[in-house]
Amino acid sequence: MVTRPPAEDPKPVSLGFSLNSFFQWLGDLGPIVQIPIVLIAFGAVVGIILLLIEYAPRSGRGYLVLRVAACFIIPVLAFMLLRPYQGAVIYVVLIAVILGGLLFYADLRARQGAGYLFQLIIFSAPATILLLIGLIYPAIATIWQSFFDKTGESFVALENYIWVFTNPEGFWSVVNTIIWVLIAPTFATAIGLAYAVFIDRARGERVLKVLIFMPFAISFVGAGIIWKLMYDYRQGEQIGLFNAVVVAFGGEPVSWLAVEPLFNTLCLLVVFIWSQTGLAMVILSAAVKAVPIEQMEAAELDGTNAWQRFVNVTLPGIRSSIIVVLTTVAIGALKIYDVVAVMTGGRANSTVLAFEMVNQQQRFQSYGHSAALAVVLFLFVVPLIVFNVIQIRKQREIR
Repeated sequence: MVTRPPAEDPKPVSLGFSLNSFFQWLGDLGPIVQIPIVLIAFGAVVGIILLLIEYAPRSGRGYLVLRVAACFIIPVLAFMLLRPYQGAVIYVVLIAVILGGLLFYADLRARQGAGYLFQLIIFSAPATILLLIGLIYPAIATIWQSFFDKTGESFVALENYIWVFTNPEGFWSVVNTIIWVLIAPTFATAIGLAYAVFIDRARGERVLKVLIFMPFAISFVGAGIIWKLMYDYRQGEQIGLFNAVVVAFGGEPVSWLAVEPLFNTLCLLVVFIWSQTGLAMVILSAAVKAVPIEQMEAAELDGTNAWQRFVNVTLPGIRSSIIVVLTTVAIGALKIYDVVAVMTGGRANSTVLAFEMVNQQQRFQSYGHSAALAVVLFLFVVPLIVFNVIQIRKQREIR
């Protein structure tokens, strides 16, 4: 999300060495020197882990201090090591959450540990602070920024939001995002469910599932490049599969990714559905196998056919899994960026909210528009999160 325009000539900020700089420094040394340094570093890491394991379960004020110190110091060290890499804050938050949970449990098990409330607060503090700095503050700052102009200096009230729903770039990003979030989860889940049912207990089931799941293992950038070549359009000899077929039957080549309105968006949707169907199949296949065989046998004894058993027994039994797949794919569709950036670059009214948000910030330096797009995208995600929470609560009540 967007927080503020960049300052002029910003000074580099560093919290210490990074893992990248360590490896660069190590690479400049000779091989004879590198070996002992690597062994020492490895031994230090192993020693710290063993030390944590040794003192963590023990009781006493001194061990409490050590646990609290580790809870704060290790996330800081992790950030210093991981900060050059994309998503470093997320990894550090995960480290802080896991470490805090483990040390909290260890301190709770200690006979002479501190009080429960004190333990809970002190060991959750690093993760809470990181979440406030890395998530809550940027979200509030982005909402605030959305009410200012592109420079972030003049207050413009709701003009940025009016731009989102009236300007062609903003309008088509909203429309296309709605289309993505309606069509992608529906088709990916339906096709994945069909695969799960028909491939279940079929000969060569494992091989077929691996083949279907493989597109999910490909990055969106890789998938976009593959399908861009398949949609390729040019005069003369065709290298794109679809236009090669069209020309072979005597037709004229089609610029698939430039046909508007909406047709090029549907072409992009095919790529996303192709990559997400494998995920849907794996989750739903496991759910189908978990349906009690007794229910299927009872329905068969009642004289029902295969379709009736599927509708009346299988679908109700895997309802929670279907909801998980639908919401997971929908959230993925809401934040899609790579496919659009690689295949069309947002041209021909094929842009989406996530792409246009980055485009407005980095290409046009319009931070107000970018922040407004980020807020609209957040508002689209909220109903899915609320729906998931409601479903989880219902499942807990049933259990």
